Amino acid sequence: MTEMPMGSRDDVLAGAGTGGTTSSPVAFPIPADELGNVSITPDGAFEAGTYQTFVLTYRAGKFGIDDSGSMRVCFRFASDQTRPQFEDPEGPNYTTIEASNNAVLTYHYDPKGNVRPWDRTLYVKVVRGFLREGDQITITFGDRSGGSPGMRLQTFCEESYEFHVLVDPIATYCYQPMPVQPVIKIIPGKPDRYLAVAPTIRAVNEVFSIKFKGEDKWGNPSDQCDIVLYPRSSHPIKGLPESVSLKPGSFSGEIAGLFVAEAAELYVDFLDWAGTVMCRTNPIRIEDHPLSRHFWGDLHGQSEETIGTGSAEAYFRFARDYAFVDATGHQGNDFQITGDFWAQLDHLCAAFNEDGKFVAIPGYEWSGNTGLGGDRNIYFPTEGRTIRRSSHALVSDHSDIDTDCNSAGELFAAFAEYGEDDVVVYAHCGGRYADIELAHDGRFEKSMEIHSSWGSFEWLVQDAFRLGYRIGIVANSDGHKGRPGASYPGAALFGAVGGLTCFLTDKLSRGAILDAIRKRHHYATTGGENGRPLITLDVDFPQGGTKFHDDPRHGRDKGTAANQAIMGDIVHLPAGGASLKVDIRASVAIERVDIFNGLNLIETIRPYAKEDLGSRIRVIWEGAEYRGRFRQVIWDGSAFLSENEIISASPINFFNKDKTLNQPSPVELNWRALTTGNIGGFDMMLADPYRGTLKIETPLIKAGVPLEDIGFEDEVFDNSGVLPRYLKLFRLPTVNPHKTLQFERVLFLDGDRDNPIFVRVTLEDGTLCWTSPIYLYR
Repeated sequence: MTEMPMGSRDDVLAGAGTGGTTSSPVAFPIPADELGNVSITPDGAFEAGTYQTFVLTYRAGKFGIDDSGSMRVCFRFASDQTRPQFEDPEGPNYTTIEASNNAVLTYHYDPKGNVRPWDRTLYVKVVRGFLREGDQITITFGDRSGGSPGMRLQTFCEESYEFHVLVDPIATYCYQPMPVQPVIKIIPGKPDRYLAVAPTIRAVNEVFSIKFKGEDKWGNPSDQCDIVLYPRSSHPIKGLPESVSLKPGSFSGEIAGLFVAEAAELYVDFLDWAGTVMCRTNPIRIEDHPLSRHFWGDLHGQSEETIGTGSAEAYFRFARDYAFVDATGHQGNDFQITGDFWAQLDHLCAAFNEDGKFVAIPGYEWSGNTGLGGDRNIYFPTEGRTIRRSSHALVSDHSDIDTDCNSAGELFAAFAEYGEDDVVVYAHCGGRYADIELAHDGRFEKSMEIHSSWGSFEWLVQDAFRLGYRIGIVANSDGHKGRPGASYPGAALFGAVGGLTCFLTDKLSRGAILDAIRKRHHYATTGGENGRPLITLDVDFPQGGTKFHDDPRHGRDKGTAANQAIMGDIVHLPAGGASLKVDIRASVAIERVDIFNGLNLIETIRPYAKEDLGSRIRVIWEGAEYRGRFRQVIWDGSAFLSENEIISASPINFFNKDKTLNQPSPVELNWRALTTGNIGGFDMMLADPYRGTLKIETPLIKAGVPLEDIGFEDEVFDNSGVLPRYLKLFRLPTVNPHKTLQFERVLFLDGDRDNPIFVRVTLEDGTLCWTSPIYLYR
């Protein structure tokens, strides 16, 4: 059980009606010790994502529950357990409800039936009869008596997973939280895979560490590992041991005190006793005199104090100790951040921030309504700053309401008025999307977050190019599951793995990371186990130009003479040519690299030639319904092959475990899949590369293509709506060995506008990467 202090955020929750009305916070009408009690059976610890049965018993207190009184059992927004259902006794989470005195009850489930964060609600009402003191309402979640597998628990760990019970004994529609709430603990399962993370760039003889862990099938770090691993490097590393181990009870391991005595490109494999590679680090580069060291961060997520999971302290600890990122930031919804919690976040940032080891950046999410500008991420270089909320919607203390900025325009104006020039802002798309046409100020808003657990949003940076803004590109998790830096979608509406941003800076400190953001010196990836590739992008202009780190239109940067720029730089090039240089090193094969000049695709480069193509066909779907919250595109479908056979098939970005790719016969595939702006699909290996026809059916697209027509270039089937929605087919080499790619291209610049030059990298496992643009103008 967990004690719920009266006078906390439940003051607001108590008055929340199913119909959406909320009374003003008032004193609770019934003393807490007269509300009765509630219990859960069984209690204890349970593995994430497993099927269980729980019996929740509410025993009525002094007032009982009157005719038309009711109760609610609420779950957090982030939770992805199976929904209670009452129609199918054989289906998941079949739920039965009864009163001990045979009072007649009605009930339903509403995912938005209570005030956030407890909005997933089972509502139970007494409609004929009443309850006296001692009478009980019993709810069986996952009732197996009719053949149900049970209630599938949420797929991520939680120290205190709560069945949050509210009661309305007097039928006034004023709900009071039970003073002691039933809780269980959700723990990780056995390891399903292993991961190892190394630094991306370091100097010769510079000491570094490699960290490693096991994850269960849902992506939770597992403390049930029991394995000896044998690290083997592709280039000599001083101090690398013969073996390391993960034992039960430990979530991760670290090999410290490593260094390399000469410049090199390398990686480290971790083998088991039989010589099987269990995992490989990201690519490592050792340079004589590195200009930057490439630090990785996830600066956007929330904890249970707002709408996430787990405490804020656990949030920072996870990022540092289990996700192995170098930097993080907590971004709670501003309208849920009380003054006390704001102070606590400052305290945690100060406690966790340690130059050279880990960076914690103070800030919050300005969560304005879409029509007032939409979501923005706010970052400060120091603690003790003013939180300028979009509203006090769930903050009952209005003593600082005069600092509210209800629109994004007001927010930027306040930063300028009060001299807060050191504030850094991202525009992002989560539940609400940032409308950067309505409001944008380049003095503060430096980057667009175009990927998170919510999906991929290239349209956001395309808006910026169309409007002439000079911005960088970032990705974060926007995670709600308490796993910043390693955020997986589980089984809910989040359809993507959380993203990461690589910051190009010489040292690891809060000031250095924020400086990299202001200069747009960073690139974004869609995250995951192969989401830390090494990417550099440079432009050479031998006749020279003027390089700016801040947009010269703001009048704060006079520029410096230069003949080379890196991603994020702004260059005035009055005359002369320019050439692009790109270097990519990944852990998996590279599918393609797209070169863009703003909205225009200049060229697509593949690391293989037409003559390398083999018997592998790739099918990719991509899209989102619209910019707002409910953007999922359903791609459930099937593929049929005539006059040929499918030797094997492998899924791409099937992140949700309930979405699967199946092969019922040698000539047929079927699948359940969705996208939220990101990509998904599958590879097919064929018995004959070119014989027969491929027929594909999805809700949006139906197509038939002779296999001999599928080649090097994409065969695209477009059914775009408000946003792109399409399916494409193309052929790949049977085996693609190319994990590195270097190229140079001469750039042809448009003299009448900005030329935002950047690349998008697609890896064969479905990982996407975007560099921030270099802005060239005449």
